[in-house]
Amino acid sequence: MLSTQDYPKVEKGKPAKPVMTLVETAAPAAEAPQARAKTEKAPAAPAAKRSAKPKAVETLIKSSASRIGDKMGVTKMFVLDTNVLMHDPTSLFRFDEHDVYLPMMTLEELDNHKKGMSEVARNARQVSRSLDALVAGIEEHAIEEGIPLSKLGNKDAKGRLFFQTRLEIGELPEGLPIGKADNQILGVVRALEVQYPGRPIVLVSKDINMRIKARALGLPAEEYFNDHVLEDTDLLYSGILQLSDDFWNKHAKGMESWQENKHGTGYTFYRLTGPMVPSFLVNQFVFMEPSTGEAPFYGQVKEINGRTAVIQTLRDYTHGKNSVWGITARNREQNFALNLLMNPECDFVTLLGQAGTGKTLLALAAGLAQVLETKLYNEIIVTRVTVPVGEDIGFLPGTEEEKMSPWMGAFDDNLEVLNKSDNDAGEWGRAATQDLIRSRIKIKSLNFMRGRTFVNKFLIIDEAQNLTPKQIKTLVTRAGPGTKIICLGNIAQIDTPYLTEGSSGLTYVVDRFKGWNHSGHVTLARGERSRLADHASDVL
Repeated sequence: MLSTQDYPKVEKGKPAKPVMTLVETAAPAAEAPQARAKTEKAPAAPAAKRSAKPKAVETLIKSSASRIGDKMGVTKMFVLDTNVLMHDPTSLFRFDEHDVYLPMMTLEELDNHKKGMSEVARNARQVSRSLDALVAGIEEHAIEEGIPLSKLGNKDAKGRLFFQTRLEIGELPEGLPIGKADNQILGVVRALEVQYPGRPIVLVSKDINMRIKARALGLPAEEYFNDHVLEDTDLLYSGILQLSDDFWNKHAKGMESWQENKHGTGYTFYRLTGPMVPSFLVNQFVFMEPSTGEAPFYGQVKEINGRTAVIQTLRDYTHGKNSVWGITARNREQNFALNLLMNPECDFVTLLGQAGTGKTLLALAAGLAQVLETKLYNEIIVTRVTVPVGEDIGFLPGTEEEKMSPWMGAFDDNLEVLNKSDNDAGEWGRAATQDLIRSRIKIKSLNFMRGRTFVNKFLIIDEAQNLTPKQIKTLVTRAGPGTKIICLGNIAQIDTPYLTEGSSGLTYVVDRFKGWNHSGHVTLARGERSRLADHASDVL
């Protein structure tokens, strides 16, 4: 979904019409706004950085008009730029008790972008349908008083929608081309400030240059960041929690333990109660590595009931006897990841990590082991977003698989590593194994996923950080009975120009799926590619 900084703006060649503003109405009753939407949240202080490498943290700052409105306890009026509506068609209903105002130029630009099959065109049409439903049944004279945004069943939207109904010239500095769409919207904001001197009027735009121009003219402007899952990605769920050294002293009173055999492996379970239990999430990994030199403890939270939790020990995939298709875990996080990937009760797995942490290799090894050895799934399906790092090389020849093959170099590299693990097979044996593996791996394009249902498949979505929340919903809802979905990615390497770490689809699913009984997440921390790659990621 495109959330542009540079949506094309409408240029008017003919003389500009005077800027409009709405009829003056009684100001809404001053009530203390309960700011539920993220748009109204104060930005959280960035957490301490885990890396010495500086990271660009997106600062989400309210305008001075918003802060004054919060102190006064009055509702605000948000003037929406066109790109906000084309980025998020539901943005009309995401401003809580505050009012929304649409300049006539915003409607003109929506009309210009409604044609076509692109994501922007679809969003423009959806906004137009919402506006049509809101206006339906409203008398012409009643539009000036504002239309309740809760009319369509959006109970959180307690404000009103206003349209421009009267012409009035907003004073802008001489020399600004008045016919330009951006400047007409800025003129509307200026005119509204004159019309309602005691009320906070705030321009909301995804266009950076539009916000800079507004601030230069002394007009309050904010970015629309209601689509951001988190204000600081350092707060993203990691799937791992370190226990304090005195954990057992505080939680061992009345503890129960028992053993069970699952999938051919014996596990120990502990039922315990204590102060840390409310901070646990189902399928979260917990570990304790005492500084006293005692044996470390690695477990997974399997059940939570109030202040009581059940923790299960893990299978040790760092040991050669538990290797997966010849691959063993090289560190703690990889061991956690393999416990998720090899667990048939876990339907949805997300793995985050820097380049070289082993995401793709672990997923492929687990997939091959469960397709060719245990036959839990009948096929591996691999897909990824086709976003180039540099300039696009143009159209590619061949079938769907042939077109996708240049994008699947990472999987070919990992398959080579997995094929070389059997030294006794010889050249012919390895070639036969490679042909068998190739016959069980299908490479699919995202463009043809709509309407499909995958049954008993092991679906790997690579580079998932380049997916929008809408695209990742389309993919995850393709899962039929017996299908397992694995999302891999690194939110620090987003190549899509319209996504950020906070609005990426991968961030979205990690946050929304945490704590579900049949999903799990691990953030891989340590690179295992080579000493050269590890040093490069630190110093470059």
